[in-house]
Parts: sequence; C-alpha cells; structure tokens
Amino acid sequence: MWGKIEEKFKKYPARMRVAEKMIELGLSLNDDGKIYCGNLKISDKALATAADVDRRAIKSTIEVIQNDEELFTLFNNIIPAGTLLKNIAKILNLGVVEIEVGSENEGILAATSDLISKNGMNIRQAYAEDSEMQEFPILTIITENPINGDLISEFLKIKGVNRVSIY
Repeated sequence: MWGKIEEKFKKYPARMRVAEKMIELGLSLNDDGKIYCGNLKISDKALATAADVDRRAIKSTIEVIQNDEELFTLFNNIIPAGTLLKNIAKILNLGVVEIEVGSENEGILAATSDLISKNGMNIRQAYAEDSEMQEFPILTIITENPINGDLISEFLKIKGVNRVSIY
C-alpha cells in the first residue's frame, strides 16, 4: 500500500501529507468526492489545517485518488478505529503501557499480551503505530487495571523493545 501511495505522491510533499493524515485519522474518500470520518463530512479547510497544507493540496489529492482505481478503492474503504483510551485511562482506573519498538518488531504484541496475561490482567485495548509511518513506532496497551511498575524490566526483555513507559 505505502509503495503505491509514495509512487503517486513522491513529487508532491503536500499531497503526501494529506494522504498520510487521512490514513492516520481514518478518513475516507466517498463516492461524492468528499472526505469523511465515518459518516461525518470533513471540510477541506479542516483537513488542510490538520495536514499543514493549502486547501488546494486537498483538492489535488482528491483528484489523484479519484483517478486511480486502486488508490480510490483503498481510500474509499478506510474506516476510523474509534476512541483510544490512553488519555482517559487514569480517569477510568485503567492501566497504560507504551512500548517503543525498533525495526525488529515481529512478535512484540504477542509477547507483550502473554506477559500481561501471565500477570493476571486483561487487555482492554491495543494500538500499534504503523512501522512504515513512524521511525520508532509505539505499541500502546490499555489494561483493565493499572500495571505494576515492576513489570518494566520484564517488558524490556522482549526482543525488539527499546523503551517502556507505564502510567
């Protein structure tokens, strides 16, 4: 997917930022040529502000996507993932562990969930940043209960883990 997007937008950094922002936020391009988050229509101005581009970059990005069947199919089928509980976890008495991973990140989610499970906790939510979009992607796991800080050393033993934060 990223290869196709980069190929289409490599000469146009503003368009690339628009495409990246759409994917990051779960924004789709509808058949009517408008951008949506679920069923909520997003204004060109709002997306331009979020992507730090001129509104013309929004229009030109939409045109490119509409004129490429493969890209249109991709962007037409994006759906937002929903609420990430990270910033409200403390209010809800949930635990949060953020794990920065390196380039070798295969199996980190499995190893992390296994460690959490072995310590008698349930995972409420897991969110992994795209390793193709982030140099050092973060795996965020929200647990039913706050996580004991003693587990940091255990998380750091997992191959590919660079840094761990628990809060």
